[in-house]
Amino acid sequence: MAVGVLALQGSFNEHISALRKLGVKGVEIRKPEQLEQVGSLIIPGGESTTMAKLAEYHNLFPALREFVKLGKPVWGTCAGLIFLANKAVGQKTGGQELVGGLDCTVHRNFFGSQIQSFETELSVPELAAKEGGPETFRGVFIRAPAILEVGSKVEVLADYPVPSGKLLDSISALEAPQENAGSEKKVIVAVKQGNLLGTAFHPELTADTRWHSYFLKMTSEVGEEASSSISVAGGEDTSSNEQLGNDLPIYQ
Repeated sequence: MAVGVLALQGSFNEHISALRKLGVKGVEIRKPEQLEQVGSLIIPGGESTTMAKLAEYHNLFPALREFVKLGKPVWGTCAGLIFLANKAVGQKTGGQELVGGLDCTVHRNFFGSQIQSFETELSVPELAAKEGGPETFRGVFIRAPAILEVGSKVEVLADYPVPSGKLLDSISALEAPQENAGSEKKVIVAVKQGNLLGTAFHPELTADTRWHSYFLKMTSEVGEEASSSISVAGGEDTSSNEQLGNDLPIYQ
């Protein structure tokens, strides 16, 4: 079976391209029944409210929740992270439906508007230990969320320093008591909990495929058959010079 990529909107083409570089076939998912064809799923970055409305229109939420409950690996990047969170704050009026599963609270657009998007080097010791390469990863943050709280079973894979005032403003949205803070605190930007992986940034927009490789290894660890359930993209050019479509994705 192949790796599914939710293809309602956003950077699904870039994820499929990254998978292809690793010799793995990515399948676009737009309908509930298509989830039966895949053993794992990537929920890409995009405009989270738009993605949620399209998912609701196609009646995808029950199938996505069942996919998570069955223990199948799911990775959410940026907007996909918001989808997987049990709780989201900073949403638009009326909020949006969530898939849930990740025991965390996410702040939508924590880092600000489109013009406040940025790139930075993140310390990723766990990723480097599993996948090799440098101890840092180039994080691309585009109108990105951040994780404010995690449960005891959530493994933190990366964090990022922010001014304490900004973090406290976000924590106040949780109705939690504010602590006396120094000049700088950290927010969480990558987590793992069982079969679920979440990143606030966009690994698919870099040439570094280690996060995709990390997720594929999560898939192989789920069960004895999982390691053979990822279909190699037969007969397709796996070079990094692949030409993508002309339509540019809209990022979260």
